[in-house]
Amino acid sequence: MVTGASTADLALVLVDARKGVLEQSRRHAFIASLLRIPHLVVCVNKMDLVDWDESVFDRITAEFSGWLAKLDIHDVTFIPISALHGDNVVDRSDRMPWYAGSSLLYHLEHVHVASDRNLRDARFPVQWVVRPMTDEHHDYRGYAGEVASGVLRTGDEVVVLPSGKASRIASIDVFEGELDEAYPPLSVTVRLEDDIDVSRGDMICRPENRPTEAREIDAMVCWMSERPLSPSSRYRIKHTSRAALAKVDEVRYRIDVNSLHRDKEANGLELNEIGRLRLRLSTPLFVDEYRRNRATGSFILIDESTNDTVGAGMVL
Repeated sequence: MVTGASTADLALVLVDARKGVLEQSRRHAFIASLLRIPHLVVCVNKMDLVDWDESVFDRITAEFSGWLAKLDIHDVTFIPISALHGDNVVDRSDRMPWYAGSSLLYHLEHVHVASDRNLRDARFPVQWVVRPMTDEHHDYRGYAGEVASGVLRTGDEVVVLPSGKASRIASIDVFEGELDEAYPPLSVTVRLEDDIDVSRGDMICRPENRPTEAREIDAMVCWMSERPLSPSSRYRIKHTSRAALAKVDEVRYRIDVNSLHRDKEANGLELNEIGRLRLRLSTPLFVDEYRRNRATGSFILIDESTNDTVGAGMVL
Protein backbone atom coordinates (compact mmCIF):
# COMPACT_ATOMS: atom_id res chain seq x y z
CA MET A 1 0.00 0.00 0.00
CA VAL A 2 2.82 2.41 0.84
CA THR A 3 4.33 2.56 -2.63
CA GLY A 4 0.96 2.65 -4.37
CA ALA A 5 -0.42 5.37 -2.11
CA SER A 6 2.67 7.59 -2.17
CA THR A 7 1.40 9.53 -5.19
CA ALA A 8 -2.34 9.27 -4.47
CA ASP A 9 -4.65 12.23 -3.93
CA LEU A 10 -7.38 10.19 -2.27
CA ALA A 11 -7.51 6.93 -0.31
CA LEU A 12 -10.42 4.49 0.07
CA VAL A 13 -10.69 2.45 3.26
CA LEU A 14 -13.20 -0.43 3.27
CA VAL A 15 -14.90 -1.39 6.54
CA ASP A 16 -17.05 -4.53 6.84
CA ALA A 17 -20.38 -3.44 8.35
CA ARG A 18 -20.65 -6.77 10.21
CA LYS A 19 -17.20 -6.62 11.82
CA GLY A 20 -16.74 -2.89 12.38
CA VAL A 21 -13.37 -1.13 12.60
CA LEU A 22 -10.52 -3.65 12.60
CA GLU A 23 -6.75 -3.31 12.97
CA GLN A 24 -6.33 -3.38 9.19
CA SER A 25 -8.72 -0.43 8.81
CA ARG A 26 -6.75 1.56 11.37
CA ARG A 27 -3.45 0.61 9.73
CA HIS A 28 -4.59 1.75 6.29
CA ALA A 29 -5.94 5.04 7.65
CA PHE A 30 -2.73 5.65 9.59
CA ILE A 31 -0.59 5.00 6.50
CA ALA A 32 -2.82 7.36 4.50
CA SER A 33 -2.23 10.02 7.17
CA LEU A 34 1.50 9.32 7.23
CA LEU A 35 1.69 9.65 3.45
CA ARG A 36 -0.18 12.97 3.64
CA ILE A 37 -2.99 11.80 1.37
CA PRO A 38 -5.28 14.82 1.67
CA HIS A 39 -8.64 13.08 1.13
CA LEU A 40 -9.97 9.93 2.78
CA VAL A 41 -13.18 8.06 1.97
CA VAL A 42 -14.37 5.36 4.39
CA CYS A 43 -16.73 2.94 2.64
CA VAL A 44 -18.86 0.93 5.08
CA ASN A 45 -19.47 -2.09 2.89
CA LYS A 46 -21.91 -5.05 3.09
CA MET A 47 -24.75 -2.94 4.38
CA ASP A 48 -27.10 -5.54 2.85
CA LEU A 49 -25.88 -8.08 5.44
CA VAL A 50 -26.95 -5.83 8.33
CA ASP A 51 -30.37 -5.09 6.83
CA TRP A 52 -29.40 -1.56 5.76
CA ASP A 53 -29.37 -0.55 9.43
CA GLU A 54 -28.60 3.15 9.94
CA SER A 55 -27.50 2.55 13.55
CA VAL A 56 -24.73 0.20 12.38
CA PHE A 57 -23.40 2.87 10.01
CA ASP A 58 -23.65 5.56 12.72
CA ARG A 59 -21.79 3.38 15.24
CA ILE A 60 -18.92 2.67 12.83
CA THR A 61 -18.77 6.33 11.80
CA ALA A 62 -18.57 7.49 15.42
CA GLU A 63 -15.92 4.91 16.37
CA PHE A 64 -13.72 5.54 13.33
CA SER A 65 -14.11 9.33 13.55
CA GLY A 66 -12.90 9.27 17.14
CA TRP A 67 -9.79 7.37 16.14
CA LEU A 68 -9.17 9.49 13.03
CA ALA A 69 -9.23 12.62 15.19
CA LYS A 70 -5.77 11.58 16.43
CA LEU A 71 -4.40 11.68 12.87
CA ASP A 72 -3.59 14.56 10.57
CA ILE A 73 -6.45 14.01 8.12
CA HIS A 74 -8.78 16.93 7.49
CA ASP A 75 -11.14 15.67 4.76
CA VAL A 76 -12.94 12.44 5.70
CA THR A 77 -16.14 11.19 4.05
CA PHE A 78 -18.18 8.16 5.19
CA ILE A 79 -20.35 6.36 2.60
CA PRO A 80 -22.52 3.27 3.27
CA ILE A 81 -22.40 0.89 0.31
CA SER A 82 -23.19 -2.60 -0.84
CA ALA A 83 -20.69 -3.59 -3.49
CA LEU A 84 -22.66 -6.78 -4.25
CA HIS A 85 -25.72 -4.85 -5.41
CA GLY A 86 -23.98 -1.59 -6.33
CA ASP A 87 -25.88 0.44 -3.76
CA ASN A 88 -24.38 3.96 -3.39
CA VAL A 89 -21.49 2.93 -5.63
CA VAL A 90 -22.53 4.53 -8.93
CA ASP A 91 -25.99 5.81 -8.08
CA ARG A 92 -27.79 6.70 -4.86
CA SER A 93 -29.56 3.71 -3.30
CA ASP A 94 -33.28 3.61 -2.46
CA ARG A 95 -32.54 1.00 0.20
CA MET A 96 -30.83 3.56 2.45
CA PRO A 97 -33.13 6.61 2.36
CA TRP A 98 -31.62 7.80 5.66
CA TYR A 99 -28.29 8.52 3.90
CA ALA A 100 -28.29 12.06 2.47
CA GLY A 101 -24.81 12.09 0.93
CA SER A 102 -23.57 11.38 -2.58
CA SER A 103 -22.66 8.06 -4.18
CA LEU A 104 -19.05 6.92 -4.21
CA LEU A 105 -18.50 7.58 -7.93
CA TYR A 106 -20.03 11.05 -7.73
CA HIS A 107 -17.76 11.91 -4.80
CA LEU A 108 -14.65 10.65 -6.62
CA GLU A 109 -15.52 12.65 -9.72
CA HIS A 110 -16.09 15.90 -7.83
CA VAL A 111 -13.45 15.93 -5.08
CA HIS A 112 -11.13 18.92 -5.60
CA VAL A 113 -7.46 17.90 -5.76
CA ALA A 114 -5.80 20.69 -7.79
CA SER A 115 -5.15 22.84 -4.72
CA ASP A 116 -3.30 19.98 -2.99
CA ARG A 117 -0.22 20.35 -5.21
CA ASN A 118 2.80 22.33 -4.05
CA LEU A 119 3.15 25.12 -6.60
CA ARG A 120 5.34 27.31 -4.36
CA ASP A 121 8.64 25.44 -4.09
CA ALA A 122 10.24 25.00 -7.52
CA ARG A 123 12.08 21.66 -7.56
CA PHE A 124 13.43 20.01 -10.72
CA PRO A 125 15.57 16.89 -10.16
CA VAL A 126 17.69 16.23 -13.22
CA GLN A 127 17.22 12.69 -14.57
CA TRP A 128 19.19 12.90 -17.81
CA VAL A 129 21.46 15.26 -19.74
CA VAL A 130 20.25 15.55 -23.34
CA ARG A 131 23.05 15.97 -25.91
CA PRO A 132 21.79 14.92 -29.40
CA MET A 133 25.18 15.71 -31.05
CA THR A 134 23.55 15.99 -34.48
CA ASP A 135 24.16 18.52 -37.25
CA GLU A 136 20.80 20.12 -36.50
CA HIS A 137 21.37 20.28 -32.73
CA HIS A 138 25.14 20.18 -32.36
CA ASP A 139 25.13 22.78 -29.54
CA TYR A 140 21.99 21.55 -27.78
CA ARG A 141 22.38 20.78 -24.06
CA GLY A 142 19.22 20.19 -22.05
CA TYR A 143 18.35 18.67 -18.69
CA ALA A 144 15.44 16.24 -18.70
CA GLY A 145 13.26 15.29 -15.77
CA GLU A 146 9.87 15.60 -14.11
CA VAL A 147 8.86 18.79 -12.34
CA ALA A 148 8.57 17.67 -8.72
CA SER A 149 6.87 20.82 -7.43
CA GLY A 150 6.48 24.52 -8.09
CA VAL A 151 6.32 26.27 -11.46
CA LEU A 152 9.24 26.84 -13.84
CA ARG A 153 9.02 29.65 -16.39
CA THR A 154 11.25 30.72 -19.25
CA GLY A 155 13.49 33.55 -18.04
CA ASP A 156 13.35 32.51 -14.37
CA GLU A 157 16.57 32.82 -12.40
CA VAL A 158 17.59 29.41 -11.04
CA VAL A 159 20.42 27.78 -9.16
CA VAL A 160 21.84 24.27 -9.63
CA LEU A 161 22.62 22.16 -6.57
CA PRO A 162 25.07 21.01 -5.31
CA SER A 163 27.38 23.35 -7.27
CA GLY A 164 25.35 26.45 -6.36
CA LYS A 165 25.93 28.00 -9.80
CA ALA A 166 23.24 30.39 -10.99
CA SER A 167 21.71 30.86 -14.45
CA ARG A 168 18.39 31.55 -16.14
CA ILE A 169 16.01 29.23 -17.96
CA ALA A 170 16.51 29.70 -21.70
CA SER A 171 13.66 27.40 -22.76
CA ILE A 172 11.41 24.58 -21.57
CA ASP A 173 11.15 21.92 -24.26
CA VAL A 174 8.76 19.02 -24.86
CA PHE A 175 8.26 16.82 -27.92
CA GLU A 176 5.66 19.16 -29.40
CA GLY A 177 7.82 22.27 -28.98
CA GLU A 178 8.50 24.90 -26.31
CA LEU A 179 6.42 25.75 -23.24
CA ASP A 180 6.19 29.08 -21.44
CA GLU A 181 5.94 27.29 -18.09
CA ALA A 182 6.06 23.82 -16.56
CA TYR A 183 4.42 22.47 -13.42
CA PRO A 184 4.01 19.03 -11.79
CA PRO A 185 3.78 16.36 -13.02
CA LEU A 186 5.04 17.44 -16.46
CA SER A 187 8.16 15.79 -17.85
CA VAL A 188 10.21 18.39 -19.72
CA THR A 189 13.71 19.32 -20.85
CA VAL A 190 15.11 22.54 -19.39
CA ARG A 191 17.83 24.52 -21.17
CA LEU A 192 19.88 27.12 -19.32
CA GLU A 193 21.38 30.32 -20.68
CA ASP A 194 24.84 29.49 -19.28
CA ASP A 195 26.96 26.44 -20.06
CA ILE A 196 27.46 25.09 -16.54
CA ASP A 197 28.18 21.58 -15.28
CA VAL A 198 24.90 19.78 -14.55
CA SER A 199 24.47 16.02 -14.24
CA ARG A 200 21.96 13.39 -13.16
CA GLY A 201 21.02 13.77 -9.50
CA ASP A 202 21.45 17.55 -9.45
CA MET A 203 18.54 19.76 -8.42
CA ILE A 204 17.40 22.92 -10.20
CA CYS A 205 15.55 25.35 -7.91
CA ARG A 206 15.14 29.05 -7.16
CA PRO A 207 18.05 30.94 -5.53
CA GLU A 208 15.88 32.25 -2.69
CA ASN A 209 13.97 28.99 -2.16
CA ARG A 210 16.24 25.97 -1.83
CA PRO A 211 15.75 22.52 -0.32
CA THR A 212 17.79 21.50 2.71
CA GLU A 213 21.16 19.92 1.93
CA ALA A 214 21.30 17.09 4.46
CA ARG A 215 23.79 14.37 5.36
CA GLU A 216 21.70 13.26 8.33
CA ILE A 217 17.91 12.95 8.26
CA ASP A 218 15.12 11.94 10.61
CA ALA A 219 12.36 10.01 8.85
CA MET A 220 9.30 7.87 9.38
CA VAL A 221 9.95 4.55 7.64
CA CYS A 222 7.48 1.82 6.65
CA TRP A 223 9.35 -1.48 6.61
CA MET A 224 8.51 -3.80 3.70
CA SER A 225 10.96 -6.66 4.05
CA GLU A 226 10.78 -10.00 5.85
CA ARG A 227 14.39 -9.39 6.83
CA PRO A 228 14.15 -7.13 9.92
CA LEU A 229 15.79 -3.74 10.14
CA SER A 230 18.29 -3.37 12.95
CA PRO A 231 20.50 -0.51 14.19
CA SER A 232 23.76 0.04 12.30
CA SER A 233 22.35 -1.58 9.15
CA ARG A 234 23.50 -0.15 5.81
CA TYR A 235 21.31 0.39 2.76
CA ARG A 236 21.24 2.29 -0.50
CA ILE A 237 18.89 5.26 -0.41
CA LYS A 238 17.10 6.52 -3.55
CA HIS A 239 15.74 10.07 -3.39
CA THR A 240 14.31 11.69 -6.55
CA SER A 241 17.07 11.03 -9.13
CA ARG A 242 19.89 10.94 -6.58
CA ALA A 243 21.31 7.93 -4.73
CA ALA A 244 23.60 7.48 -1.74
CA LEU A 245 24.50 5.01 0.99
CA ALA A 246 22.59 5.23 4.25
CA LYS A 247 23.47 3.90 7.70
CA VAL A 248 20.82 3.51 10.40
CA ASP A 249 22.23 5.49 13.31
CA GLU A 250 19.24 5.08 15.60
CA VAL A 251 15.77 3.59 15.84
CA ARG A 252 14.04 6.35 17.81
CA TYR A 253 10.72 4.58 18.26
CA ARG A 254 8.25 2.16 16.72
CA ILE A 255 4.56 3.04 16.39
CA ASP A 256 1.73 0.79 17.55
CA VAL A 257 -0.82 1.33 14.78
CA ASN A 258 -3.80 0.50 17.00
CA SER A 259 -3.02 2.78 19.93
CA LEU A 260 -0.54 5.15 18.18
CA HIS A 261 1.75 4.50 21.17
CA ARG A 262 5.45 5.20 20.57
CA ASP A 263 7.61 2.29 21.70
CA LYS A 264 10.94 3.96 22.47
CA GLU A 265 12.47 0.66 23.59
CA ALA A 266 12.27 -0.78 20.07
CA ASN A 267 15.59 -1.68 18.48
CA GLY A 268 14.39 -2.59 15.00
CA LEU A 269 11.47 -2.92 12.60
CA GLU A 270 9.72 -6.06 11.36
CA LEU A 271 7.65 -6.55 8.21
CA ASN A 272 4.85 -3.90 7.92
CA GLU A 273 6.01 -2.03 11.03
CA ILE A 274 6.46 1.74 11.07
CA GLY A 275 9.04 3.66 13.03
CA ARG A 276 11.14 6.79 13.24
CA LEU A 277 14.78 6.40 12.20
CA ARG A 278 17.90 8.55 12.20
CA LEU A 279 19.89 8.00 9.00
CA ARG A 280 23.44 9.09 8.17
CA LEU A 281 24.22 9.49 4.46
CA SER A 282 27.39 9.12 2.41
CA THR A 283 26.39 11.98 0.08
CA PRO A 284 24.13 14.97 0.81
CA LEU A 285 20.54 14.83 -0.40
CA PHE A 286 18.41 17.87 -1.19
CA VAL A 287 15.27 17.31 0.85
CA ASP A 288 12.16 19.10 2.07
CA GLU A 289 9.87 18.05 4.89
CA TYR A 290 7.41 15.48 3.59
CA ARG A 291 4.46 17.43 4.98
CA ARG A 292 5.52 20.36 2.77
CA ASN A 293 6.66 18.52 -0.35
CA ARG A 294 5.79 14.88 -0.95
CA ALA A 295 8.09 14.60 -3.99
CA THR A 296 11.33 15.78 -2.35
CA GLY A 297 10.41 14.57 1.13
CA SER A 298 10.16 10.87 0.26
CA PHE A 299 12.71 8.14 -0.43
CA ILE A 300 13.14 4.37 -0.59
CA LEU A 301 15.71 2.13 1.05
CA ILE A 302 17.26 -0.67 -1.01
CA ASP A 303 19.05 -3.79 0.23
CA GLU A 304 22.38 -3.80 -1.62
CA SER A 305 22.76 -7.57 -1.46
CA THR A 306 19.39 -8.37 -3.08
CA ASN A 307 18.48 -5.05 -4.76
CA ASP A 308 15.06 -5.32 -3.09
CA THR A 309 13.18 -2.25 -1.92
CA VAL A 310 12.94 -2.83 1.83
CA GLY A 311 11.62 0.48 3.17
CA ALA A 312 9.77 3.66 2.22
CA GLY A 313 10.55 6.81 4.14
CA MET A 314 9.17 10.30 4.74
CA VAL A 315 11.51 13.09 5.88
CA LEU A 316 10.54 14.84 9.10
